[in-house]
This record gives sequence, C-alpha cells and structure tokens, in this order.
Amino acid sequence: MKTSKISLPLWTERYAAPFAPMSAAELHARGWDSVDVVFVTGDAYIDHPSFAMAILHRALEHAGFRVAILSQPDWKTADPWRQFGRPRLFFAVSAGNMDSLINHYTANKKVRNDDAYSPGGRIGLRPDRATLVYSQRCREAFPGVPVIAGGVEASLRRLAHYDYWSDTVKRSILLDSKADLVAYGMGEVTIVEIAKRLQAGQTVKELRDLRGVAYALGAKESEQFLASRERERPEAIKPPVAHAPGSPVVIPSFEDVKADKLAFAEATRVIHLNTNPFNAAALVQFHDRQAVVQNPPNLPLSQEEMDRYYDLPYTRRPHPSYAEPIPAHEMIKDSITIMRGCFGGCTFCSITAHQGRIIQNRSPESIQKEAEKIAADPEFKGVVSDVGGATANMYRMRCTRPEVEAKCKRLSCIHPTICKLLGTDHRPTIDLMKRVRQTPGIRKVFVASGIRMDLAQLSPEYVEELAAHHVGGRLKVAPEHTSPQVLDLMKKPSIDNFGVFADQFHAASAAAGKPKQQLVPYFIASHPGSTVAEMIDLALYLKRNGYRPDQVQDFIPAPFDIATCMWYTGLDPFTKKPVTIARGLSDRKTQRALMQFFKPENYFAVRQALIESGRTDLIGGCDGLIPANPPKEALDARRKQANADHYHTVANPAKGEQPGERSVPPGVKHAGYRPKRSTQKRRQGKRKGKPGAA
Repeated sequence: MKTSKISLPLWTERYAAPFAPMSAAELHARGWDSVDVVFVTGDAYIDHPSFAMAILHRALEHAGFRVAILSQPDWKTADPWRQFGRPRLFFAVSAGNMDSLINHYTANKKVRNDDAYSPGGRIGLRPDRATLVYSQRCREAFPGVPVIAGGVEASLRRLAHYDYWSDTVKRSILLDSKADLVAYGMGEVTIVEIAKRLQAGQTVKELRDLRGVAYALGAKESEQFLASRERERPEAIKPPVAHAPGSPVVIPSFEDVKADKLAFAEATRVIHLNTNPFNAAALVQFHDRQAVVQNPPNLPLSQEEMDRYYDLPYTRRPHPSYAEPIPAHEMIKDSITIMRGCFGGCTFCSITAHQGRIIQNRSPESIQKEAEKIAADPEFKGVVSDVGGATANMYRMRCTRPEVEAKCKRLSCIHPTICKLLGTDHRPTIDLMKRVRQTPGIRKVFVASGIRMDLAQLSPEYVEELAAHHVGGRLKVAPEHTSPQVLDLMKKPSIDNFGVFADQFHAASAAAGKPKQQLVPYFIASHPGSTVAEMIDLALYLKRNGYRPDQVQDFIPAPFDIATCMWYTGLDPFTKKPVTIARGLSDRKTQRALMQFFKPENYFAVRQALIESGRTDLIGGCDGLIPANPPKEALDARRKQANADHYHTVANPAKGEQPGERSVPPGVKHAGYRPKRSTQKRRQGKRKGKPGAA
C-alpha cells in the first residue's frame, strides 16, 4: 500500500485522526472485529469536510461508533459488501456528492469523458442509479440489516419525480431501492440519531418520527391511513410523524402525476411550499395502494453544531491507497467552507432544496482554526483556493424577524426583490476575509465559490475588498440570461443588475491597481422559457460587451427542481401558465451555438438560426453576429463533420497504407455504408438472383 505524506508525525498527531478502514485488513489493523456502520459511497474516499462521507464518518466516530468506508465497490457482486462482516447497526448508502446520472451524462445524454470524484478522473467506477444498485447489494449481502439511503441522489428522488434520462416519471426511490429510510438534506444530526436509537434497541419503524427522513408505509398501514382520511374525521387521523404541525398533506399520487402534467405541477408546488423547517407539514404521496411519507426537514444547525462538525480531525486527503490524484480533491483541498444554505431560490438549482434556505454559519474562531490547520500542512503552497459556501457572500445573513421567518413560505428572499426583513450586512464577511488572509503562512485567499451580485452591490466596501485581495485575475459570476421572462422563471435579477455590478467591480479593481481583472459571466442555454429569439438577444449582449464564453452551461432537468417541472410539464407550477421549452436536440444545439456565435464551427448553425428567425440583419456588417461569408475555418469544420457523418476516407496502398477505410480502427470489421439498412438487404437479395451475379 502506498504511504501517504499524512504520516508526517507532527502534523498528524496535532490535527488528524486515522482514516476509516476501507478493507478487512485495515479493519483488523485497527484491532476491530466488527463495525457498527458500513458507509457505501460512489465517490473515492476523501477525508475532507467538503465530502459528505467524511463529515458523516467523523460525526459517527465522534459519537463513539465504528465506521468502515466501502468506496466505489464492484457492484456486479455482493462480495465487497461482505468484507467487513455484518454491520452491527446499518448500511448507509450514497451515490456520492453528485447524482450518478448527472455525473455520468451531459445535457445531451452523451457519456462524460471523466469523473472528478474518481482516482485519475476515470469513468465507470460507479453504476447508473447507484443508490438502487448499492441498496440491493446491501440486502443481498446481509438480509435484515437496515439500509439508510442519503445523499443528493436519494434526497432529490424521495418522492415521485421526472427522470430526464429515461424521459419518464418515476416513483419514489424508497420503493425501487427498498431502503428502510431516506435521510434527505444534510444528514449529520440524522445519521447520528439513527445510530444511537438503533444501538438502544429501537427498530427502524420506530425511527419514523425523525425530522429529515422519508419512508414507505406498509400495505396495511397505508390502508389504515387512507381509511382514516376517507372517514373525514380529522380527530381520527393519527399523523404518521410526530413533528408535523398538523395533519399531513396528501399530494397528488404517483399515478396522477405520471398521467397528468397539471397534477405533476401541483405536486411540485406543494412540495416546495413545504421546505421551511419551521412551518413545513409532513407530505404523503400514494404509489398505487402504498403511501410514501416525507417528514418535515431538519431544523437548521446552530453555530455550535456547525463548529463541532467542521472542527473534527479530518486528514483533508484522499485515502492513502489511491495512487492517482482525484480531480475534485485537487480543486478543493485548500478551500474552507464558512456556511451552508442559500436563500436565492434559483429554480434550476438543487442547493436550496438540499442544504436549506436558512443560512447556517460557522464561527470566525472555527474558521480561523481551520485556516491555521491548512497553513501548518507541510504540503500547503500558501494559497487558500476558496472561502465560501453555496454563495460566498451570504455569511451570517438571515431574516431579522424570527417570528416572521417561522411563518414565511417565500421561496426566495431576494426575488423578485430583496426582502426588507433580510439582513444584508457584509461586515461579518469582510472581517472574516481579513482574518483568514492575515493568518501566518497564508499568502493569498481567493473567493471562488461565486457571489450573489445583487447583494454584493449593496456593499461597496465588500466589492472593494473583494477586488483588492480575493480575486485571482478572474471572478466568476452568474447572470444566467438576458431575457426578463427567462430570468423571472429562474428567480434571478435583471441583466441590468449585472451591468451595475460590473461597473463597481472594474472601478474597484482599477482603484486597487489591478485594472486587468475580469469578470467571467456564466449563462445557461435551453432553460425553460428560452427560445432562439431570446438566445439571439443574449448573443448580441455578449458581443456588445466583449464576452466570449469558453464554456456553455446547458440546462439539465435534475430531479426535484422547479425548472425541471417546467421543462417536463410546460407549465410554471406556481401560476400554471404555459412555458416554452426547447425539447429537441437540434433546438438545444442551436441555443448552445448562439452563445458561442464567434466559433467558426458554429457559423452555419448560427446562420440558419438567424435566417429562420428573420434576423438576417445580423449576418455581415459591423453589428452582425457572423460575417456574410463563411470563414475558411467554418468550411473546414463543416467538411470535417460531413466526412465523419457521411463519408469514409480510403487508404492509399501505393503509399504503403493498409487497404480499407482510414476511419475504421485496426481489427474492427465495418459493415459498410449505413449498415443494417433494410433496403440494403433487399438489394443484396435481388442481386443474388440476377444472371451473372457472383
């Protein structure tokens, strides 16, 4: 086994505790004969607080439980699940930090070339729909051991949901995985409480009163619940959970949302109106005759709880068994998380649904302690890559009226306008950034997790501090679009807001002696409401302001998101008004090409879009998006694509090349042009019957 540099004794003894065992040999080396919990994950094992497996392992360990990590196991057999023996309490199952299908496929459903959460960035180390596969292997390895599913994939599929990759509405992941519980959202409190209560002798069924869990009622229990509702006697209804403020809310069933898009939209509306942990009701959704129950979300963590979890003795490194670097770790290894949650409520984003709307903060002392730990690491190069969270400048921002916050059903505190009750003071963030960058051993502190521009421009001092000390030449921001209609559907501010912030940032950069600092704006193609006309306007905005995006973000309809509901139903779930959707692959490619209109390979796609939209005024001239005549690079790209799609270059034996088609890899037999064509077979049959045919 490769020896990790974490073995340096001074740093290790002061800051870190041993890794969790990843094999039976490591288990025995610890002197253990069994474990309490086996944590199964689709990610490589990285003991860093940016990874859920690390926080949950350390939280359980701190509570006195023995945990083993089963990372990226071979799912084709249950043998890896048996290597630690029968877990004394339960299996904890997660697909990883990302939904496995988003991890595997692009918005165009093409296989991605790499996996940032795997050693060497290799693909294929986790299955599609990993939560289902892992849960089934747990049952196969040790029948009767409770299976608790969690993580992003399980959380966002806990009720009936639209699945983009199969283009179907699927039922709750609880029923397909047969997990005993889904712990949704952030799970430290939940997983420790589950372990404690199972150790105390309680059954999984007795854990149904926990916040932040979803579970399936048995057939008989479902019948009893339904009967109590049908009797129309509220006093006879026994809520399935203890924490609901009243009777549970029954949302449209799986069968209804699958058959009726209006019912799907209504279910989405009710689900998202019940995300505030202070007033959310329990939700019940029937799947045929079986009910799935979602308890209210966990209450937000206090500062003391946040400090406790982030102060645990992480090594901040991948497990020493890995011989290759893990891209996700390389990116975040020297970053510091200062808060959780986001009150932005962007409809295309899962952060609010997963981390919660209410900001949960660490203390400056806890953050300072982590900065000192990083600075003391002998491998540290002096640069903290990020100090932030879901949004870097929401630290310590919260509703100033707790009694109003407890009743509020608003999904965004800053759209369509910033709530007058929201505390927007940036002083705590400014003080924190100064404190971290003044830590001995730290040369530079960047903010890379993104900022909310409409909040930042309320504090000129914050923008000045940011531009002077915390930008490495380029600052990422996310205006997302230029169309007022699309931005409203996204719950994002007007594009004018970006212009105001850009002026502030450039002025602050010039004042700090850094006039070459740039903004890198991110925009989304094919979002619900976005048509070719809106994308042409966006392309014009980019040209007039000198922006040339290197990367284009295509909208992916992820489970649970409000924008996904729009994409599937063609309706805004809150107004029930129709929303235009770019469904076809050619439409999506066109929108993507328009955002990168300046690339020669996009010339003909952009030209066609402009002609069909009646915008030939944008072809040629100083104000045009593209020149009147295609550049040579555009013709070359078109010819190359045509060769790839329709023609096969033939080798020249006179030059010493092997006979055959150059495009065919060695050893692969080609079936000919357009193989499997039915007319081809008929013609072959006719030729055989002709006189003189061979």
